[in-house]
Amino acid sequence: MLAHLTVFALVLGVFAHLEELRRRREIMGRTLGLTPNDATRRRPGALGWLAGFFLSAAESFGRKVQPSKAEDISATKATLLHAGFRGQNAVEIYWGIKIGMALLGIGLAAALVLVVMPTMRPEYKFVVGAGVVAVFFYTPGLILNHLVTKRQRAIQNGLPDALDLLVVCVEAGMGLDGAIQRVGMELAHKEPVLSSELRLLTLELRAGKSRREALKNLATRVGLEDVGSLVALLIQADMFGTSIAQTLRVYADAMRTKRFQRAEEIAAKLPVKLLMPLVFFIFPTLLLIILGPAAIRLMAMFSHTHK
Repeated sequence: MLAHLTVFALVLGVFAHLEELRRRREIMGRTLGLTPNDATRRRPGALGWLAGFFLSAAESFGRKVQPSKAEDISATKATLLHAGFRGQNAVEIYWGIKIGMALLGIGLAAALVLVVMPTMRPEYKFVVGAGVVAVFFYTPGLILNHLVTKRQRAIQNGLPDALDLLVVCVEAGMGLDGAIQRVGMELAHKEPVLSSELRLLTLELRAGKSRREALKNLATRVGLEDVGSLVALLIQADMFGTSIAQTLRVYADAMRTKRFQRAEEIAAKLPVKLLMPLVFFIFPTLLLIILGPAAIRLMAMFSHTHK
């Protein structure tokens, strides 16, 4: 009976601790201006408990194995910011997952070399083991880079529309801060990534940060050259007192032209990308369809001639 009560108390304590961690992350998410999906990303039930346990273990392990150099930590933090991971423990979780994947790859490589392929030559064993470890070690970085590219592409595609809406709002008499807040609300469904960044910019302005500092933080979080140029133009317009509406209109025209040029570039690359499928998949099929009946008739004719 006492053992059952002890186990029950232990399980209850673990669940209470995880619930407290979840509540703190929700508060942090609301403070940082995350969307509801970002703040309550965990799934309820057993999957949510497993996800929380995995993230807590990765954070504890990553705190011990993360690089000691400040430059490496800063570079990882910047990449995670560009991918949308703004949590304070994001760096520890990332390094915990990366080193944990590497250790898992070492174990899998040892199992393959010692159990599955015991008779293989030593140099082949080394190549297979090194390849498995490299795949497991570099996979988190590749996935993170893919998330960064995907998120930046979404922001880049939605930026011209956001600039047009900003121009309309500013020319209608709204201030820049109110226009940014309104555009963030209007783009919530069409461009959720850009909308979350604009809402976070609005929260920083409401919290008392200067417009220059908040805009610089936006450029740092996004990591796009177009957003950096827009931030520089807005800061200069604010410093020298020039018309913000005219600045936004000129930059919106430039962004629209740039998007059209990007579409033309993609269209120009299309014939080159279609060359390999044409040569290896479409042309052989066409040749088989066109010349196949003639080849069958020739084979039949030669067989009758030999008889």
